[in-house]
Amino acid sequence: MAKIITVTSGKGGVGKTTTTAAIGAALAKTGDRVAVVDFDVGLRNLDLVMGAERRVVYDLVNVVQGDAKLQQALIKDKRVDTLFLLPASQTRDKDALTEEGVDTVIAQLRDQFDWVICDSPAGIERGATLAMRHADIAIVVTNPEVSSVRDSDRIVGILDAKTLKAIRGETVDKRLLLTRYDPARAARGDMLKTEDVLEILSIPLLGIIPESGDVLKASNLGVPVSINDPASPPARAYMDAARRLKGEDVAVQVPTERRGGLLGKFLRRAA
Repeated sequence: MAKIITVTSGKGGVGKTTTTAAIGAALAKTGDRVAVVDFDVGLRNLDLVMGAERRVVYDLVNVVQGDAKLQQALIKDKRVDTLFLLPASQTRDKDALTEEGVDTVIAQLRDQFDWVICDSPAGIERGATLAMRHADIAIVVTNPEVSSVRDSDRIVGILDAKTLKAIRGETVDKRLLLTRYDPARAARGDMLKTEDVLEILSIPLLGIIPESGDVLKASNLGVPVSINDPASPPARAYMDAARRLKGEDVAVQVPTERRGGLLGKFLRRAA
């Protein structure tokens, strides 16, 4: 039975969709069956990042409303056999999703996959709360800036109050993913350091994704960065994050800048 992961944040533009695609592909490369689900109804970007925009026939709303079966809407990735996409609708609004319909779809996905990764819209409105409703694990994505971290702190509160686990008196496993980290800017004080973000949010660190043109390049090509260039720093960081989700003890590498290029120090805050 699948574990349900919600990739969420309080602020838009922090890298949720990139993260959903990259971690989904990284987990699928290990042989696990993975479904990535786009809950951002009305915008629908996950299919673009996955390079599947021309293959969308049915979407999440169609399945929720009973207009299509789940198998008709799932799109199998051409590069990794165990990776599937359930896209969002681009022509409907988030009110087209219902709790009962989402419950049914998630139950079907649980039975067919090892991992279900829900790409949540930013904020705390209906689409976001439905995306996190079934979460076993929540990846809270934030940039190292005050406004992003503050909004993520609010998301942590929502996860502890409005998910099904919270309603049952249980706790969602929350992990911090720090994206677009630039060691030179952090050293100058132009962005928060890793330790500052951890102190504010007080949730375990899943990984640190360095600022890199490789992420934009992969998105423009429609390929998850974790498989577009596996040797690139962001790809390695996402692959390590996937290994931690699977229970491996992998130290988190914090990018540091030295003359002659990027090196790293290690931080064990993933457990």
